[in-house]
Amino acid sequence: MAFTAMAVTPAFAETNEEDPGLVMNFYKETCPQAEDIIREQVKLLYKRHKNTAFSWLRNIFHDCAVESCDASLLLDSTRRELSEKETDRSFGMRNFRYIEDIKEAVERECPGVVSCADILVLSAREGIVSLGGPYIPLKTGRRDGRKSRAEVLEQYLPDHNESMSVVLDRFASIGIDTPGVVALLGAHSVGRTHCVKLVQRLYPEVDPALNPDHVEHMLKKCPDPIPDPKAVQYVRNDRGTPMKLDNNYYRNILDNKGLMTVDHQLAIDERTKAYVKKMAKSEDYWAKEFSRAITILSENNPLTGTKGEIRRQCNMANKQHYKD
Repeated sequence: MAFTAMAVTPAFAETNEEDPGLVMNFYKETCPQAEDIIREQVKLLYKRHKNTAFSWLRNIFHDCAVESCDASLLLDSTRRELSEKETDRSFGMRNFRYIEDIKEAVERECPGVVSCADILVLSAREGIVSLGGPYIPLKTGRRDGRKSRAEVLEQYLPDHNESMSVVLDRFASIGIDTPGVVALLGAHSVGRTHCVKLVQRLYPEVDPALNPDHVEHMLKKCPDPIPDPKAVQYVRNDRGTPMKLDNNYYRNILDNKGLMTVDHQLAIDERTKAYVKKMAKSEDYWAKEFSRAITILSENNPLTGTKGEIRRQCNMANKQHYKD
């Protein structure tokens, strides 16, 4: 049987609309179980590998902030194109193979219907819940891109030691305002930071802005001025509630316990400081702003309608013409 991505009946066919864009419950007719399957898979993976939830949260940022929320992040390198996964900005990202597990589970129920871009976004939503964060209703209907965006990635993703002006500008370009940026950085409440990303605050001299009580722990975890990127040398982002996505991050950075330069800048910059203090006091306020920012991020310039494709496997674009 011949198969192309376009052979799939789109979820909006009966409405005679060419492209409804993103909508709630996009798959309600074509794959009503899709969101439940993704939720169950994320839960199963979290039971076996707790760090998968951090990966899903990081994925939505690294994919959706770079031009389009189209799962370009998940594409492997080809002879012609470098994968986004292999760039410096993607250092430390992992668990991509488990996205394929989720995709396979969805494919068993509804072959060729649900995009990897929607799986990436919905797995992030469920990962946030696994970590104790808010449940965020998100639209679906994204389609998958065919090209890596590795060449332009650094124009969109701020690095850990960028100035606060650069960080705010990059996010503003996709419609996320200052409180939204402050809330998104609260994702640094979970997971851990590789010593590569923070040694410039410890060597050759310790950054005097760091809380002395925290420095001892950081030096113990990062004993080398030039750490081996492949070595398992990490510091937990939040020693108090390391597995919980909460507002403890803001209390830490106000106490000068932020690990990366961007964390410290967030707490002292005049444009962000008031929001940091407000989020340190109110988890509800943080959750509201975080949910709003994730929603904007998830809707950044998606491919919808007949643009892009529905990938068969998330790590590679479909061949233009198949024979089964």
